[in-house]
Amino acid sequence: MTTEQKNWNKSSWRNFNALQQPLWPSKEAEKKVRDKLSLLPPLVFAGEIRSLKKELADAVDGKAFLLQGGDCSENFSNVTALNIREKLKVLLQMSVVLTYAGEIPIIKLGRIAGQFAKPRSSDIETRDGVELPSYRGDMVNGAEFTKAARTPNPKNMLQGYNMAASTLNLLRAFTHGGFGSLQRVQAWNQEFVAASPMGRSYNRLAKQISQAIQFMETIGISSELPQIEQTQFYTSHEALLLGYEESLTRLDHITEKWYDCSAHLVWIGERTRQIDGAHVEFLRGVHNPLGLKLGPKHDIDEVKRLINVLNPDNEKGRLTIITRLGKDNVEKVLPPLLREIKREGMHVVWSCDPMHANTYTASSGHKTRNFNDIVSEITCFFETHWAEGTIPGGIHLEMTGNDVTECTGGAHNIVDEELSQNYETTCDPRLNSEQSLEVAFQLADMIRS
Repeated sequence: MTTEQKNWNKSSWRNFNALQQPLWPSKEAEKKVRDKLSLLPPLVFAGEIRSLKKELADAVDGKAFLLQGGDCSENFSNVTALNIREKLKVLLQMSVVLTYAGEIPIIKLGRIAGQFAKPRSSDIETRDGVELPSYRGDMVNGAEFTKAARTPNPKNMLQGYNMAASTLNLLRAFTHGGFGSLQRVQAWNQEFVAASPMGRSYNRLAKQISQAIQFMETIGISSELPQIEQTQFYTSHEALLLGYEESLTRLDHITEKWYDCSAHLVWIGERTRQIDGAHVEFLRGVHNPLGLKLGPKHDIDEVKRLINVLNPDNEKGRLTIITRLGKDNVEKVLPPLLREIKREGMHVVWSCDPMHANTYTASSGHKTRNFNDIVSEITCFFETHWAEGTIPGGIHLEMTGNDVTECTGGAHNIVDEELSQNYETTCDPRLNSEQSLEVAFQLADMIRS
């Protein structure tokens, strides 16, 4: 039994305070759903999880870089072949840019196939004097402001499992069936991206890659190698609904270790990282790679205690710290944290979430983020790591493969008045595909430096 497993079982979290859990109308109905989930096949497999952890260990040492991205909160209605393909496509495009121009292997990790639940600041939402339960994501209830939609329904967890299984099935087909082949880097370009400054930059890079592959074939190296024809893609989500996560936690009979088989990596959010809370208790015992979100008001001593609880054996690749500080806080807040974790010799992947702390309400009334603010936080993140002699190991973005108008700025300089043109999110604003690609080009220059 390893350190993590001592005094732990997959239900031990129930002895701790569990925040952000739905108020299910019927505990019996919720238990029936959990019992059904516990009999269903795992969504991901222990061997895949171990492969991701090994790749993340390289990111700790600067030998790889983590690209994590996807929706703030997935909606059941958007789980379509087209949406999944477009989201995967832009992540593959970004990965190609970072790999080729940044000259480093990229770990591709989607916020996908499970990001169906969301934390809320209040259990109740009030509109015009009417009080209803807050919308907590499609795995819990509906977004429509009616009593029927807002009443939490545990059967949504079963639907969430089925949606995740369908998504994973398609992702595996795409990444191992030719769609993810490097020979298709030019075919991945979308019309509206191809007509943009970022699209033209991407096309130039794609042609260089195609020429390199053609050169390999000319000298007798087959282009049908798995490294060219296939790509490895992993999934992640916030481990928010602990009953769901418990039901999908399975014992691997090869290693005799417990894995949360709902995703390859699961993370603890800013609202649920209490050291004496149920989320920390649950995740300390599973052997997945873990993420830990940190906002600007974190306490360094508490962070160190959390790291010791979640990664007591100081295993490389086990823990990724995702800082979400805001562009104006990085230079003040990040250096003391980096110094202390470095002084303690703790092995973590440092990843930057430049989205959450840079959100504001535009003059149009839309919740948005400005592209320049996002890039500013990323730049400060990298520069601070360079100054402290630590390694910037990853990026965590909320983005989509669709041509949405949810974040201002970027190459096409979306302004407040244009946000309503294609504002689709039911949660937080996302970078569109062009803005995502623009981030990738700027990141590549920083990584190469």
